[in-house]
Amino acid sequence: MGCTTILVGKKASYDGSPLVARNEDSSNGEWNPKKIIVVPPADQPRSYTSVIGHLTIELPDDPMRYTAAPNAIPDQGIWGAAGINAANVAMSATETLTTNERVLGADPFVGYRPASGREGAPDYIPEKIGGIGEEDMLTIVLPYIRTAREGVLRLGALLEEHGTYEMNGIAFSDSDEIWWLETVGGHHWIAKRVPDDQYVTMPNQLGIDSFDLDDALGEGREHLASPDLAQFIYENHLNLSLGDTFNPRDAFGSHSDSDHVYNTARAWNMQRVLNPHAENWDGPSPEHTWASDDLPWGRVPERKLTIEDVKYVLSLHYQGTVYDPYSSIGTEEQRHLLRPIGINRHSQLSILQVRPYKPESSRAIQWVAFASNPFNTLVPIFTNVERTPEYLANTTERVSTDSLYWSSRIIAALADAHFNDIIPEIERYQEKTLAAGHALVTQTDNRLSQAALVEVPEDGALREQLADANDDIAEFVRVETDALLGKVLFDASNLMANRFSRSDF
Repeated sequence: MGCTTILVGKKASYDGSPLVARNEDSSNGEWNPKKIIVVPPADQPRSYTSVIGHLTIELPDDPMRYTAAPNAIPDQGIWGAAGINAANVAMSATETLTTNERVLGADPFVGYRPASGREGAPDYIPEKIGGIGEEDMLTIVLPYIRTAREGVLRLGALLEEHGTYEMNGIAFSDSDEIWWLETVGGHHWIAKRVPDDQYVTMPNQLGIDSFDLDDALGEGREHLASPDLAQFIYENHLNLSLGDTFNPRDAFGSHSDSDHVYNTARAWNMQRVLNPHAENWDGPSPEHTWASDDLPWGRVPERKLTIEDVKYVLSLHYQGTVYDPYSSIGTEEQRHLLRPIGINRHSQLSILQVRPYKPESSRAIQWVAFASNPFNTLVPIFTNVERTPEYLANTTERVSTDSLYWSSRIIAALADAHFNDIIPEIERYQEKTLAAGHALVTQTDNRLSQAALVEVPEDGALREQLADANDDIAEFVRVETDALLGKVLFDASNLMANRFSRSDF
């Protein structure tokens, strides 16, 4: 699964909130319609069985309410993707990562294998249950954690017990900090606290580039890991670092030719936008290029980063370079050489914001967008609610403009072929709806403060007011999206290849 993640520490963000954001992308040639829902404790399974791994896990009997962005068509499982629970802990799962043969030889993936032959026959091979994966992680972790660190430890324990069939990166945040966990082979994992003054860029490639094993296996202040990680590294000769600093990217990751055009180029694009003056990006001898294997995992930005900055970098398609598929300055080969961040197969984007300066009852917001990011907008949703707006929650397999997901996908498909003609309309729509979203959040905060409905997270009246606010912004976005769809359809129709200037009248 192709995804792109950015993590922003609290001192690097515009309002002091840790920000976790990820594009959830489908595989090439398939689409995964998404919706945003609330999962109440009564709907949370106590015995969970995965579709891909066929693994059954008994879950605790005390789940919290949480938001999620599951697949609208559940034939391949839940795929909860991103959400915030009632304790204001956020989780994004997952960023698919790469690894290497040495790691997989030392700790193979735990994949599902169906039974073979007739039971009782000499050649019968019984079913082999698989481990956990992206399909499962949000559902079996988020309802049970009260801090970001707890999220790391719970998921780590599940990985050690059940194993996994894929390499993944998972983000956890609360109002104070962000932790990033990367799986290593079938049963091992590492996790690092994102520095408060930095942002982290994560394409589909194992990313952590420095790690303190003594801290991880000792006090665990900034690093955590599988208890036997040091022994695992030593016995399998995985440490490739020449100095004293252990580099997990070298030990556990990959640096293939395909990484350069698919993965590292995305990190390069984000970092050159957010730190344009940090180095010579475009000169004859740049410090880093789109093929550099040593792009830093985290950087201190040149200014504090906003929700709009996060949305922009997760919509990038190499603007201003010869690699932009919508530009005319490069060759045809250059324009399609590198995998854009803002790609056609986005399923959903969630920016998870847990605001430390607001009461716990209205602290958390999940900013949501659907389909291809260069053409869509964000909708802020308060997460301490019992329901989400129908416009965001009613996605079905049937294509319909009654859902934001399908409306966004239709707009993107129509606008893509006429990008330079239609993008001004898209940009006006994005500015108008994002401004309305910020205004609604502020108005809701003020209204709750004046009504003194701020200190009791489980107050039913408060949760209903937050749900009503979500309905209001969703309805505003629906009206604006319908209007944009009409404009884009009109413009795209007038720009069709079979147009002819002469009319009958």
